[in-house]
Amino acid sequence: MTGSAHRRLCAAAVLFAAAVVITLSLICGSTPSTPATVLRVLAGGGDAFSRAVILSLRLPRLLNALGVGSLLALTGVALQALFRNPLADPYILGVSGGAAFGAICALAAGLAAAAVQGAAAAGALVTLVLVWALARQAGTTRVLLTGVAVASVCGALVTLVLTSADESRVRSMVFWLAGDLSWDSEPGLTLGLALLTVAAAVLVARPLNVLAAGDLRARSVGLEVGVWRGLVYGIAALLTAIAVVSAGTIGFVGLITPHFARLLFRTHDHRIIAPAAAVLGGTLLALADLIARTVAAPRQLPVGAVMAVAGTPLFLLLLRQARAR
Repeated sequence: MTGSAHRRLCAAAVLFAAAVVITLSLICGSTPSTPATVLRVLAGGGDAFSRAVILSLRLPRLLNALGVGSLLALTGVALQALFRNPLADPYILGVSGGAAFGAICALAAGLAAAAVQGAAAAGALVTLVLVWALARQAGTTRVLLTGVAVASVCGALVTLVLTSADESRVRSMVFWLAGDLSWDSEPGLTLGLALLTVAAAVLVARPLNVLAAGDLRARSVGLEVGVWRGLVYGIAALLTAIAVVSAGTIGFVGLITPHFARLLFRTHDHRIIAPAAAVLGGTLLALADLIARTVAAPRQLPVGAVMAVAGTPLFLLLLRQARAR
């Protein structure tokens, strides 16, 4: 099988898997629905109860999962190209830690949801500026290490807030930290941003390919390494902050999906890797949310915890496959 035929087959398989997960996400839950009921509701019909369950509960969570998963996957693609490090992922920047700290402080103070989201965004912005200020004159390795250090400090601060918070609020705070896809009131905007980011990633695939090849290669073809490094870093941090504000802290998506896309499509070309990772990331997070909603129904598990439990063996499997190649 030729390379192009293999990639077309893989693309069809990925899209089919996404369609299956999307369908199951709308059908399954503590109150199962039939495919016919889902179609009627999406077409504007159906009874009031089915419309409430599908349009007000399942569809927003699905859209948020697809959007947040895609954003985290795209951020992982960008950071692994930027740092030339297969272990780089969205949370390595420390931005998610800053967003989590801001949100936890707002939750502990009993503020409204909009204020909590604003605090999370502010925390992410402060962390981004701090990491950039501490490591702007150094290379990518220094930025990476600074991000790890700042993330560690933010994690410690979050722990301090949790231990001193009102017990009546601790459960909701911990649940949000572990990932909560019902948090975002406008999940369609997150998905729309993810689609725009995919288009932008395809357009700038050549600079990403050159950055992934190393600074020497980048300079030899006339690429402004400093400019592109700062641009990619800033966009990655912004997308991570949006993902955290929308769904709390969810790991492994940005780490796993770029590896999976490269292994599956047998290429490092970001024109292929970026959209493939976005679809895989959205599908993977939607599947994790489906498991979180159904495995202990009617109780819901934190989707971030489900993603971590499933992500660890999957990542080890991907490493084994990569070594075998």
